[in-house]
Amino acid sequence: MTLKIHIDDSSAPPYEQVRAQISEQARSGVLPVGYRLPTVRGLAESLGLAANTVAKAYRALESDGVIETRGRNGTFVAAAGSAAERELASAAQTYVERARRLGLAEAEALAAVRDALRAAYGQG
Repeated sequence: MTLKIHIDDSSAPPYEQVRAQISEQARSGVLPVGYRLPTVRGLAESLGLAANTVAKAYRALESDGVIETRGRNGTFVAAAGSAAERELASAAQTYVERARRLGLAEAEALAAVRDALRAAYGQG
């Protein structure tokens, strides 16, 4: 079990590619809870990226609850399923409240979510 990240020349920025791949590997169990991630500098060097690029990805992952930084001890995959699910549920609730305020029917609100998901996940 090791972290495998591939940066390609797609339209997605490198930090987003790092974030998405670590997130997917953590959520799928490829990287188990408690797995110690490389340092920002170490991962940046191995991928040929700037340290700021990897730091931005790590900050986004930490904000999403996927990883946690334990000071000088390093950065680890968090037991984040519940934190990520809570954040997602909160975002969904906010969306629903806004859709109702805008007077959208349930079908219209759901269609907007489906379109956004297809766009974000490339199933267009």
